[in-house]
Amino acid sequence: MEAIQTIITDTLGPFGPLMIVGLLGVFLILITLPVLLKREVDPLDKLKASNRANTDKPTKGEKLRAPTSKDKLEKYSNFLEPQNAEEYSAVKLKLLQAGYRGKNSVRIYHFAQFALGILGLTLGGIYALLQSMQGTVATQELAIMIMGPGGAGYILPKYWVTRRQAIRKVAITNGFPDSLDMMLVCVEAGQSMDQSIIRVANELKSGFPELAEEFEIVSQEIKAGKDKNSVLKDMSERAGVQDISSFVTVLVQSQQFGTSIADALRVYASEMRDKRVMRAEEAANKLPTKMTLATMMLTVPPLMAILIGPSIYSIVNNLGGG
Repeated sequence: MEAIQTIITDTLGPFGPLMIVGLLGVFLILITLPVLLKREVDPLDKLKASNRANTDKPTKGEKLRAPTSKDKLEKYSNFLEPQNAEEYSAVKLKLLQAGYRGKNSVRIYHFAQFALGILGLTLGGIYALLQSMQGTVATQELAIMIMGPGGAGYILPKYWVTRRQAIRKVAITNGFPDSLDMMLVCVEAGQSMDQSIIRVANELKSGFPELAEEFEIVSQEIKAGKDKNSVLKDMSERAGVQDISSFVTVLVQSQQFGTSIADALRVYASEMRDKRVMRAEEAANKLPTKMTLATMMLTVPPLMAILIGPSIYSIVNNLGGG
C-alpha cells in the first residue's frame, strides 16, 4: 500500500490518493444511475391511474381534498425495495413491530439508508480533503476517514428501527397484564369480546398507547368483516411479543372448543400478573451484580490511590534523594 501511495503521489501530486478515491466514487455513481432511472411503466399501473382519475371526481357538496403529489420515490422502487418476497416481508414486519405502518415505509427506510450513507461519504470526503491539505495522510487513514462516516450513516436507520422495535415490545409487555384484567372485567360485565376490545383500546390510550393502538386496529378490522382468528394472529405478528401470541392461541382454542372466554381470560390474566412479578424480581436480583462492577470501577482505584499513593511518593523521594 505504501508503494502504491508513493507512485500515485509522485504521478498526481499530494492529492493523488484523494483524487483516485473521488474518481472511483463518481464511476460507481455513474454505473448506478442508469439502474435507478430506467424503470418501465407497467401498463396495469397506467390503467389503474386512469380509472382512479375518472372515479375521483368530486361530487356536489363534497369537500375537495388537498392536491397530493405522486410519490417521488416510486420510480426508484426497484432499487429501494427488496425484490425478494421473503426479504421484503421481513423488513415490512420489522417496521410494523417498530410502529411504522406507512404504505411506503420499506421504501423510505431503504432510501434513508442510501441517503445517509451518501451524506456520510460526502462529509467524510470533505474531512479527508481538509486533513490532506494540512499534511500527508496515509492511505488506510484516508479510507477510514471516507468510509467510516458512510458506514455509520448507512447503519443508523437500522439501529434506530431496531431500538424502536425493542422499546415498543417492552411497552406492550408492561401494559398487557392490565389490559387482560380490564378485558376480563368487561366480559364478566356482559359485554362481548369485540366490545371489550374496543373499550380496552379506549381506556389504554393514555397509559399504554402502543398496546391501545394494536387493540384499536383489531377492532377496526373486525368491524370491516375480517375473520377474528386472522385478525388476532395478525396482531400477534405485529406486536412480536410472546405473551400476546400465547393470548391469541388461548382465544382461538377457546372459540374452537366452545369453552368460556371469561374463564380462559381469568386464568391467563392471573398467569400474566404472576409473570410480571417474576420479571420484576428478576430485574431486582440482577441489580446487585450490575452494581458490583460499577462499585469496583469507581471505588477501588481511588481507594488504592489513597492507601498506596503516599508510600509510593515517599519511596520515589527517597530514591531521588539517595
